[in-house]
Amino acid sequence: MKLNHKNTFLVGLAFMSIIAFWQLYDNVVPLLLTNTFHLDEDITGVIMAADNVLALFLLPLFGKLSDKTSTKIGRRMPYILIGTAVTVLLLNLLPVIDNGFYAGKDSSFYSLASFIVVLGGLLLAMASYRSPAVALMPDVTPKPLRSTANAVINLMGAAGGIIYLAFTAVMFPKSKTEGLEHVDYRLLFVFMSVFMAVCIGIMYFAVNEPELSAENDRIEKEHPEWDLTEEDKKTGDAKLPAPVLRSMIFLLISIALWYIGYNAVTTWFTTYISVLMGEGLGGASTCFLIANVGAIISYIPIGFAASRFGRKKMIYFGTLLLTASFAVSFYLTTTESSVTTAMYVTFALVGVAWASISVNSLPMCVEMCKDADAGKYTGLYYTASMAGQVVTPIFAGFLLKNVSYKILFVYAAVFSLLSFITMIFVKHGDTNVKRLKGLENFEDL
Repeated sequence: MKLNHKNTFLVGLAFMSIIAFWQLYDNVVPLLLTNTFHLDEDITGVIMAADNVLALFLLPLFGKLSDKTSTKIGRRMPYILIGTAVTVLLLNLLPVIDNGFYAGKDSSFYSLASFIVVLGGLLLAMASYRSPAVALMPDVTPKPLRSTANAVINLMGAAGGIIYLAFTAVMFPKSKTEGLEHVDYRLLFVFMSVFMAVCIGIMYFAVNEPELSAENDRIEKEHPEWDLTEEDKKTGDAKLPAPVLRSMIFLLISIALWYIGYNAVTTWFTTYISVLMGEGLGGASTCFLIANVGAIISYIPIGFAASRFGRKKMIYFGTLLLTASFAVSFYLTTTESSVTTAMYVTFALVGVAWASISVNSLPMCVEMCKDADAGKYTGLYYTASMAGQVVTPIFAGFLLKNVSYKILFVYAAVFSLLSFITMIFVKHGDTNVKRLKGLENFEDL
């Protein structure tokens, strides 16, 4: 049994576009809210958390809806196509409203209220297809190969992030934005909308979802031992036995905790180094770019290591490395006046740590369920991650404003360490580690 890398790559185009979008959202929207609309950190944090509040309810909903959907183009594809089309349309309205508000145009369209309404519609569109897009990978991949497949998917996502960050670093460096009262980001939003449309267009024409799903269903039926569920005597549906359910709960808690730590940094780091170091979007983008490079380099080796040593051990490694990296980042950002080489190295390690976590956590989650419920459990995975991300922009923003900006990396390190502790209680969802000899280990890579 070998992974079909071509199909996995094509399926990963959706995730590539999603990650690129969220890089833009997390990096630029806080700047628009604080610099153009002059909102303070608390209010900005609340707005930045709105997508995560919506996601708590919408991601499981659309995941479950897509499980029950049946069309000629598949279960997931309709959500992906419609969601992307609406996203591309609304994405281009944000900089228009931002620029109009700054210019003082006398129209209700160029207002904070309009910006929030468009932003809300944009977030609804993204929520409608995120779970279906991610659930497509387990739909077409046998369970033993999902860590390796997810490594490829995450590689695609990181590549999307790098493409966005590289474009931002070139087009909006500190030398071009420093001292400006207002920055026009229209070019960045146009670039993102075109990038998303191209990714989804290629995937739609190259991926035959019904055919690939049917083939995977055939393989799964040949291996009933992969199924950890049991039948609910009342409804006839699949349910998790008590020990598996306990593992699922602790896994979801762990997911929420490491997202609380990590998302605090992705949301506030641009503002953080602007306050402490006088750096802008370009400096922050370079750090995130290096983190993504570190992740990209490590995704495939981590997928291999998970198949050899187990998913849980790789998550242990990732959470501990993330904790240490955030601790070092605290020291570097509070003792230096500008971004240094040591900080770039540390962010590269953050990328490695996050890759170790992200490659293995989703496969552990869907490993515990029936394939027919992959959308539902993908939604639960994202509910846990979004629960953490609902809390952290608000709470971290409160601490930055009322305690000190220096607390950001201490906060992130503490929650990363807590996620390591809760992972100890996860007993299911790991790979059945099969030790092979020599070059046999690389057959599926």
